[in-house]
Amino acid sequence: MTLSDKARIIGDQPNDMSGDKASMRNDVVLVVDDSPNALSLINDALEGAGLDILVALEGRQALTICQRIRPDIILMDAVMPVMDGFETCRALKADPHLAAIPVVFMTGLTDTDDIVRGLDSGGVDYLIKPINPNELLARIRVHLNNARQTSSVHSALDSTGQHLLTVGEGQIRWATPRAYALLHRAEVTEAVQAECLLPQIRSWLEHHPSEQDRMRLRDLDYPLTLKLIGYQSSGEVLMQLIDGRKPTGAELLKLELELTEREAEVLFWLANGKTNREIAEILEISPRTINKHLEQIFPKLGVENRTAAAGVALRLIASHE
Repeated sequence: MTLSDKARIIGDQPNDMSGDKASMRNDVVLVVDDSPNALSLINDALEGAGLDILVALEGRQALTICQRIRPDIILMDAVMPVMDGFETCRALKADPHLAAIPVVFMTGLTDTDDIVRGLDSGGVDYLIKPINPNELLARIRVHLNNARQTSSVHSALDSTGQHLLTVGEGQIRWATPRAYALLHRAEVTEAVQAECLLPQIRSWLEHHPSEQDRMRLRDLDYPLTLKLIGYQSSGEVLMQLIDGRKPTGAELLKLELELTEREAEVLFWLANGKTNREIAEILEISPRTINKHLEQIFPKLGVENRTAAAGVALRLIASHE
C-alpha cells in the first residue's frame, strides 16, 4: 500500500444530513492507527457523520500528511510501530503550524499513567478501546467546537497586528504573524529557539512572574524583551514580544498611521497634551500651519476632533510599549 493510498479520503459526504451531523460536514479527521479492525469501525462511524477521513498507519506518515493536508482533528492510537502516538503528538505540538490541531488518543492502555502520559504529550482527550461510535462522535464534536473558538480568538489577536505568542509546556504554541516576522528579523531560528529562547522562558516561568512583568532575552544579537500578558485557562501563557529596535514616538505614528513626518510630529505633541501654540513653538512653525496639518490628520485617522486624534495616538503608543 502506498502513502497516497494510506492518506486517502475514505468517505464521501452524504447529501441528506441534518442536525449535529450537518455541523461537522466540512471537517477533516486524520485517523492514525495500525489496526484494520479499528480503522474499519472508525471509518463507518465517521463516514456516517459526513466527515472526510484521512488515514495513516503510524506516526511518521501522520506527520507527513499533516504537512500536506491540515486536518481539523486527529484520532491517534497510542501504540504503533516506527513512531508511537505519544511521540507523534509531541512532534505535532512542537510545530507552530500544527500545534493547534486537537489530538484525541484511542488505545487499549487503561493505566492512569498511560492516560496522564497521553495528556502530557499534548492530547486533549483519551478514549479507551473498544471505541463506542456515539461517544467518539460526541467527543469529536466538543473538541472541534473548542478548536474553532480558539481559532477565532487567535484570528482576532492576529488582526491587532501585535507581536503576541502563547507558550505551553515550554514550547511556543502559537504566535501572530508579526511575532513570527520579528523572530525571523532577529534571526531566531528553530535551533536558536531550542538552545537559547525556550530555556530562558522556561526558567522565567518557573518563578511565576506576574502579569505585565518583563524579561529581556539574553545571548541574542537583536534586542528582544518578553512581557507577560496573562495566564490562560488552558495552561498556556500569553506574552508580548517587544522589539528593542522598534520605532517610538513620532516615528511610530508615521509608520503605523501612514502620516507625513511633520504630521506625525504634530500628532505626537498633540497626544502629549500640547496646545497648537505650544506645538508651533516646539516645531518652529506657525500655529496656522499646525491647523493645516490637523486638517490633513483627522481624515487619515477617521476622526473629527483633537481629542479623538490624541486617543488614537495614545492607544497606538501604549500597544507598542
